[in-house]
Amino acid sequence: YRAKEEGRNDYQFYTTALTAAVFERLTLETALRHALLRDELVLFYQPQYSLKTGALIGAEALIRWQHPDMGLVAPAKFIPLAEECGLIETIGKWVLRSACMQMQQWQNDGLPLDCISVNVSGLQFQRHDLLATLKQVLDESGLSPKHLELEITEGYIMQKTESAIKVLDEIKQLGISISVDDFGTGYSSLSYLKRLPLDKLKIDKSFVRDIPDDPNDEAITRAIVALGQSLQLKVIAEGIETEAQKQFLKTIGCDEGQGYLYGDPLPAAAFVAQIKT
Repeated sequence: YRAKEEGRNDYQFYTTALTAAVFERLTLETALRHALLRDELVLFYQPQYSLKTGALIGAEALIRWQHPDMGLVAPAKFIPLAEECGLIETIGKWVLRSACMQMQQWQNDGLPLDCISVNVSGLQFQRHDLLATLKQVLDESGLSPKHLELEITEGYIMQKTESAIKVLDEIKQLGISISVDDFGTGYSSLSYLKRLPLDKLKIDKSFVRDIPDDPNDEAITRAIVALGQSLQLKVIAEGIETEAQKQFLKTIGCDEGQGYLYGDPLPAAAFVAQIKT
């Protein structure tokens, strides 16, 4: 397996570290299988703001795993594992249901949020029941589809473009918004991009991080904003941490932003307290 990870047509010598890594993986997988049953998965929310008006417009739902012994496990550590061992569909359904339920509760409470954004993995898009899951979740929660936005990574769309267009069209017909996550990190085909039923492009934080010190990142960010405007799409930047980054993005016409400058990802109750301060 290590040889495969290195690109196949390769060989690897055995080391005790490999056994330790396999043991850690099996332990983590077993714990993850119990996480849903034990209510260890939680959603954190990060606010999203209009760069033009400064108004709160939405929130992104971000999954976290609160393990009793390991503490807060980062998504980067357990999401790839969930995809490998076939748990991502179950976890994905839980995230969608929980986020929609929470958003509907906030709507009932009069919280000024227009949209809840939920990440959907490429594997979830490949499943034939995603559309049925979305209909079921919206029906159970009572949430209007106009308040739900799905984020799908650019890499998956470019790998499975024809099938992605079909699925995205069906989702769009439900009234759900669609955003391309991590835009600019893959290899986009503009001929396909114009055919996709998109609403928003999300500028990856790797381009925002070094603004205004890196002219290359500034140039890429400008290009993405200009492309979004040409295609009549909204553009949101993630990873905004400084006032200088915010001002640059606002100046070039970026529509929306999120990041630590606006607020940390927090559990629901703390999120509400944060945006009310």
